[in-house]
Amino acid sequence: MLLKPHLKLKRITDIKPEHLSMLGVSTLFLDVDNTISTDHGTHLAEGLTEWIEGMKAAGVKLMILSNAKSERVKPFAKRLGLDFIGLAMKPLPFGFFRGAKRAGIPRKNTAIVGDQIFTDTLGGRLAGVKVILLTPIEPEKQLSFRIRRKLEKAVFRIHRIKDYEE
Repeated sequence: MLLKPHLKLKRITDIKPEHLSMLGVSTLFLDVDNTISTDHGTHLAEGLTEWIEGMKAAGVKLMILSNAKSERVKPFAKRLGLDFIGLAMKPLPFGFFRGAKRAGIPRKNTAIVGDQIFTDTLGGRLAGVKVILLTPIEPEKQLSFRIRRKLEKAVFRIHRIKDYEE
């Protein structure tokens, strides 16, 4: 079960406060690449700013938690008015621990939102946080990612992981 997310959706903007209530979550850790922006991109995902404001209005705490260096993450955090942790070293749980401590919230009430099974899902499960897995915004071009995405498809089949439908 370490590779199975608690919830699978297409885009970050598909996450609704009702999903978070269902999971017992009040804080979201947001990945950057292929979650709030394209892989190595600089533009925010469509509708993200409005979604962030809606989540904040619903009382949801938000923080960026990324394996990227702080120089990459900081501009997104600043634009969105969010705290961040760079170099989180996912799937190791230490970045999740730091994020939960900084947010002042128990990990059981936290979820990671990301696009990768072998970093976001595995890391979240190891850290004891819920996992909301998204479809990547766009396919990555690097060979290592293409191989990982093929392995992820096998995990989807094995665990019968499909997008949540209401």
